[in-house]
Amino acid sequence: MSDILYPEVLSDPVSCATPAEPLSAPADPEAEPADNASPASSAERKTKLRLNKLQKRLRREMGRAIEDFRMIEDGDRVMVCLSGGKDSYTMLDILLNLQKSAPVNFELIAVNLDQKQPGFPEHILPAYLDQVGVPYHIVERDTYSIVKELVPEGKTTCGLCSRLRRGTLYGFADEIGANKIALGHHRDDILETFFLNMFFGGKLKSMPPKLVSDDGKNMVIRPLAYSREKDIEAYSGLKQFPIIPCNLCGSQENLQRQVIKDMLQGWDRSHPGRIETMFSALQNVVPSHLADTQLFDFANLQLGFAHGIATPGDDSETAELPGGRIDILSL
Repeated sequence: MSDILYPEVLSDPVSCATPAEPLSAPADPEAEPADNASPASSAERKTKLRLNKLQKRLRREMGRAIEDFRMIEDGDRVMVCLSGGKDSYTMLDILLNLQKSAPVNFELIAVNLDQKQPGFPEHILPAYLDQVGVPYHIVERDTYSIVKELVPEGKTTCGLCSRLRRGTLYGFADEIGANKIALGHHRDDILETFFLNMFFGGKLKSMPPKLVSDDGKNMVIRPLAYSREKDIEAYSGLKQFPIIPCNLCGSQENLQRQVIKDMLQGWDRSHPGRIETMFSALQNVVPSHLADTQLFDFANLQLGFAHGIATPGDDSETAELPGGRIDILSL
């Protein structure tokens, strides 16, 4: 049996972190015909059907991402970072769902970083996690005061905030023995990061679905890498997750990321399918047709060889270029 989560397993009937209600109740011989059903019951059935459809799609996409990038394997202890936003709630919910039918055994531990924001509702996440029944930790670090002290008024806090948060979570993963850290970034985040780096950083660089931290101690995975934000938002609304707003990042106006987000959403409305095509492009990169001398040896191109590269021990004109295509998501 494979040691990763194959999509075939994910086609099983959908189950929730808490048992889902059936799509329809057993037939009652005394019940009125469906045509006479009340508007309320009809709307409820439509809502359940939509929730079921979204859940199946998110399960399928997460399962495919886990398989493609070997995110979760047998015996993994996965620290699921829960911020209180729609993305992390959905990630935890679908991971718990998959855990029940996965062909491998892995452990999930939810972790929330309480950054001591004024007015932060400390009771919401513990109450939710107790209800779901997943082991969890609440890590308290006053990064809010540090960010407010060091970042001038009117400047974006995202950079410093994310670095402080990442350092704290990486360290805590070591403390609890977690060998994987799951973050709730989705496909839209990955594309937005790609354009942010290109427009403002001069780099063709994205947010990889799986990476090892700079010090080599932590493995980060993004199980929602193939999922669309609009599906996650819709699913979160139907599940009625207790969303906690962020007063540091989410309330700031004119962020560069928001500009990119608006651009991509505009393209999605006016050119359906463009987002999917762009994401596919991130997985089909041809270094020989770019201009990065670190990825392709332009200086030593030679006539008489396929792609101009002479491979050791092969002078055939049909020799293939090893690694001619690369996956930019893995950089």
